[in-house]
Amino acid sequence: MTIIGLTLLELPIFAQKIFMSLLTVGSVAFDAIETPFGKTDKIVGGAGTYISLASSFFMQEQSIISVVGSDFPKETIQEMNSRGINTEGLQIKEGEKTFFWSGKYHNDMNSRDTLATELNVLEHFDPIVPDSYQASDYLMLGNLSPSVQSSVINRMHSRPKLIAMDTMNFWMDIALEDLKKTIKMVDILIVNDEEARQLTGEYALVTAAKAILDMGPKYIIIKKGEHGALLFSKDQIFFAPALPLAEVFDPTGAGDTFAGGFMGYLASTEDTSFENMKRAVIYGSAMASFCVEKFGTDRLLEIAQSDIDKRVKVFNDLSSFELKG
Repeated sequence: MTIIGLTLLELPIFAQKIFMSLLTVGSVAFDAIETPFGKTDKIVGGAGTYISLASSFFMQEQSIISVVGSDFPKETIQEMNSRGINTEGLQIKEGEKTFFWSGKYHNDMNSRDTLATELNVLEHFDPIVPDSYQASDYLMLGNLSPSVQSSVINRMHSRPKLIAMDTMNFWMDIALEDLKKTIKMVDILIVNDEEARQLTGEYALVTAAKAILDMGPKYIIIKKGEHGALLFSKDQIFFAPALPLAEVFDPTGAGDTFAGGFMGYLASTEDTSFENMKRAVIYGSAMASFCVEKFGTDRLLEIAQSDIDKRVKVFNDLSSFELKG
C-alpha cells in the first residue's frame, strides 16, 4: 500500500464551473446549538443543506431530495434556488413540522450532548426522484436511514457515474444489516474515525479501512476532525491535514460541508481518479474550515470563490516541502 503525501499534490486554482450534475439526498432541518462561544435559537441546518450549499460553489447544475414541513422558511428555499440548487425534489408537507435537532458542545468542541431530536416529517420520509433528476451524473447520499439511501439508488433509472454516502453510529446500532447492504451499493463511504472503528471492530484505521473496502466500496474517507482526513483505496492512502484555526464557533455540519466540497469538486472536474480525489479532499477540507467559523450556514452564505481559492492555497502550503539529499 502506497502512502501519498501532500507534496505530490498540484492544486489548481478553481476558476470555471463545468456542466455536470450532482444529486444530494439528505435532511433539510432546523437546529438549535450551544457551544462555549454562544448559543442560537432555531436556525436552518441539516446534512442536505450543508452538502448542497458547499457543492454549489463548484456546480452549475445540482439538485436535492429531502422533506420539510410548512414551517420551513420559503426564503431559504429561494436562497438555495439562487445558488443553482434545484429543489423540485424537496417535499413540503403542509401542516407538518420540519425535522429538529438541538445539541450542546463540550469545551473541547469534539463531543456534544443531544438535547432534543424531533423527527417530524423525516419519520416517514419516502424519497421521490423526479424525472428531471434521473440523468444526474453524481449522487451524494447524506446521513439518513440506510433504507432511504438504498431506495434512492434503486429508483434511479440508470446508475450515476459515482455514488458516495455518509452514515453514523446510530444506524450501526439499529440497522446494521441494512447499512451493510447499502454500503455494498456505493463507490465511496465517508465516516469519521469513531464510526469506522464501530463498523469494523478494528481500532487501527488502516485495518478498519481495509475491512470497509472488503464490504464493497472502492474508496473510504475517514474524517478525523481537527486532525484531518484519510482517503483510502485498495492500494493507496492519502492524508490531508485540517486547517489550524484560532477559534471554532460551531462544528455542526462541518462533515457534511466537507462531503459537499469533496463531491462538488470531483463532479465539476469529471475526474474520479485517485489523484483527483486527493485534490477533492483538500477542497472538502477547505469548505469545512469555513463552516466552523460561524454558527450554522452563515459562513457558507457569505464566502466567495476567491476565498476558497486562497484557503486551498493555505492548505497546500501547510504541508508542502522539498526533499533534499
